[in-house]
Amino acid sequence: MTLLSPSRLWLLAVVAGVVVAYLLVQRRRREAAVRFTNLALLDVVAPRRPDWRRHVPAAAFLAALATMVVALARPARTVRVPRERATVVLAIDVSLSMEATDVEPSRIDATTRAAMRFVDEVPDTLNLGLVSFAGLAQVLVAPTTDHAQVKRSLAALELRPRTGVGEAVFASLAAIAAAAPSSDRRPVPARIVLMSDGATTDGRPDAWAAEAARAAGVPVSTIAFGTDHGVIHAEGQAVPVPVDRVALAQLAAATGGEAFAADTASELARVYSDIGSSVGWREGRREVTASFTGVALLLALAAAAGSLAWSPRLP
Repeated sequence: MTLLSPSRLWLLAVVAGVVVAYLLVQRRRREAAVRFTNLALLDVVAPRRPDWRRHVPAAAFLAALATMVVALARPARTVRVPRERATVVLAIDVSLSMEATDVEPSRIDATTRAAMRFVDEVPDTLNLGLVSFAGLAQVLVAPTTDHAQVKRSLAALELRPRTGVGEAVFASLAAIAAAAPSSDRRPVPARIVLMSDGATTDGRPDAWAAEAARAAGVPVSTIAFGTDHGVIHAEGQAVPVPVDRVALAQLAAATGGEAFAADTASELARVYSDIGSSVGWREGRREVTASFTGVALLLALAAAAGSLAWSPRLP
């Protein structure tokens, strides 16, 4: 918890002064009581009560004062706030190597499931787009808040030959630019989340794509998915399809994004969850002054009730 106006805490010194005054009054009462020589009369004037009960109303009242001072200091707590106007484009590799079963049930199935969970976890106000890429890249869903449309397109992904990571970045940048309001001069925060299992074999080089993303101010976060032992079967032969983590990490570093690697479906889900927390939400402060004011009121009422129950006067 933080305080937005901490300078007002000086008022706690006033509360401390009230505490000191209360203690002095209690001391004088005890000294005055000792002066009575007639003990029978003392019992009538100041009948004995449990010591703790006499101090409960005063303690509650002082606690109410202290709580009200904290409320004046405007306490606030850190909360997750949805990012407004942010755009994220998911670029999913649909090359034939994604049918490898080194990750159960297959790379593409695990990718689809993790991506759908990502869509469910990001705020509804986030603009999501979807690009699939193999040798060519295709914008399946332009950035939109209709996340159900993104999930439908994820479920219908189809594998194609070759891999064009650079083309995926260019297509994603075009989708982001097209979704930005032309009348809004402020740059829209955007990011590309690109998931692949291999290096570019077709299309424009990754270096060109990184330069374009950097010029547009759009970081590319990459996820290298799969193991070094992936195999697909083509024309009756086993073809190794190891993951190229280095190329994807270089692309992320060149654009100011983050590079992730996942060898299992559970790791991939965790990576998507981490990315969702960073791109979909931001930390904000929410004042909780009303809560402290309510507590102070309850303490004041408790002090009044205790005084009425155990003493003929309020503290």
